[in-house]
Amino acid sequence: MKRKLPFLFLILGYWVFGQECPDLTSPLNGQNNVPVDTAISWEEVVGVTGYIISLGTTPGGGEIVNEQAVGIDTTFLPPLGLPESTQIFVTITLFLFDQPDIVCPSQSFTTAQVTTLPDCSVMTTPLDGQTNVNVGTFIQWSYAPRATGYLITIGTAPGSGDIVDQLDVGNTLTYNPPADFPPSAEIFVLIEPYNEIGRAQNCQEFSFLTGELGQPPGCTRLITPPDGAINVPLTPFLEWEAVPGATGYIVNIGSSPFENDVLDGGIFTETSTFVINFEPNRTYFVEIIPFNDAGEAQGCIQESFSTILGCGPFFDQETGELVDLKPEIDFPDSVGICSGQIPAQITTQDTADGFRWYKIQEDGTEIIISSEPTVNISSTGLYRYEAYNTLIQEDFEIECVAEQVFEVEQSSIATIQRVKITPGEDDFDVSVLVTGEGVYEYSLDENGPYQPRNEFLNLPEGAYVVYVRDINGCGIASRPFNLAFPPGGFPPYFSPNGDGINDFWQYIAPRQGEALPLTVISIFDRFGKLLGQVRPGEQGWDGLYNGNPLPSDGYWYKAETSDNRVFTGYFSLVR
Repeated sequence: MKRKLPFLFLILGYWVFGQECPDLTSPLNGQNNVPVDTAISWEEVVGVTGYIISLGTTPGGGEIVNEQAVGIDTTFLPPLGLPESTQIFVTITLFLFDQPDIVCPSQSFTTAQVTTLPDCSVMTTPLDGQTNVNVGTFIQWSYAPRATGYLITIGTAPGSGDIVDQLDVGNTLTYNPPADFPPSAEIFVLIEPYNEIGRAQNCQEFSFLTGELGQPPGCTRLITPPDGAINVPLTPFLEWEAVPGATGYIVNIGSSPFENDVLDGGIFTETSTFVINFEPNRTYFVEIIPFNDAGEAQGCIQESFSTILGCGPFFDQETGELVDLKPEIDFPDSVGICSGQIPAQITTQDTADGFRWYKIQEDGTEIIISSEPTVNISSTGLYRYEAYNTLIQEDFEIECVAEQVFEVEQSSIATIQRVKITPGEDDFDVSVLVTGEGVYEYSLDENGPYQPRNEFLNLPEGAYVVYVRDINGCGIASRPFNLAFPPGGFPPYFSPNGDGINDFWQYIAPRQGEALPLTVISIFDRFGKLLGQVRPGEQGWDGLYNGNPLPSDGYWYKAETSDNRVFTGYFSLVR
């Protein structure tokens, strides 16, 4: 269950609209034996601008990870893993534009005991084989699953360790040597993760070449947009301070602090650039590293900003409600086109600034077939419908799109094959058998209500009309029928089809009055040929002659009584 915060509450002088705190989805709250290298995921909360996560060994604690912003990502991988056999408390904080943060109740899980050696790490700064590296560089590496610490060996020859030899740097992913590396030299680095089981085996030794001795440039800062800015356009102009002595700038941009999924290591000689493909209502993280022939600037900070709200849903401070600027659509996931009425014209009743209709090909590609509220469809298959509103935010035009994928199926008016009537003691059950390409619903009144079942139970005697309607509007078929108990107890029909209902023809004693004192009933075909005889107390005639089933047709009966009366009549065999 989600834990509901109060619907409307006051924090630091602000009225805040109630938000649902998310449940953990992996690991689950209370789960045991969780791997120490697991990623933590939680439910998405509609209307939230971003999330902040803390990890600790007590409720609300942050000694493992302290208030790390993750944008709108709902998955977080602890950069140093998690301690083994420990109860880990996860605290998610909801970040809202211009509103106080909402700190959700902590949830917890317990990690498993580590029983295997850690994996090896990969050196990430400098890269393996990189040249012209700043002599003042520091060493960074990737997290090794199950590691609780790292030994680092650095030398000017493979395995020499003449700079640092198996130095235990603890559970960290970076090492800053106390002195600069020698210029114009190849430096060899071995990183060996370890845990209580032992040291990782057969790890690769990495190397890089330092540049000539010189002074690397300092760091820079964003000018536009400034660090922490909100409502930034989706195609912003990025500008940063020029740095004396820098010959270029390395620019990294990502939607989380750990992934450069927008721009990864772009090289610029100027101090500005346009960026495209930002998404609304997201936080982006920017790192700009000046460099020159002596190497890259060291210790540059990561800055961030948030884009315009976009289509929402987002919190409206004036109304206290969540607002979604996408149009509301009401379109089915299945549409039928009627045989003989192709192409079929479909018109949306939704209200929006614009519309688009696409045919989805077998290979998954799409072809636009209409940009109007109406579309003509000539074939079955998958389609996609879009309705959109056009908005201007911060002098920037965006589209807010709502969509529905739907399947087009062939449909037709029903053909009523038979109305099957099953008499009971006081009433009748009726089932309607139809054929056709459509999906049908049934009623005993042309104006409805209609039902998906083709059966009507416990109907009294009377005259009826059954109506069969195609749900896709291809038409209504109908057939009249009468329900009446036979006079004298001789049924007007029977259906020996083995379904256990009305499979035998036999005299039925009347519900009121005395039964006929029958002795024998003889059954004939239309030519007068005797087909069989039944007597009171027997099951009845099964529609067989010499063991062979007789066809659907009309048959005659002759019933004789003990007081020498004779009754004759006609009945039908229906299959």
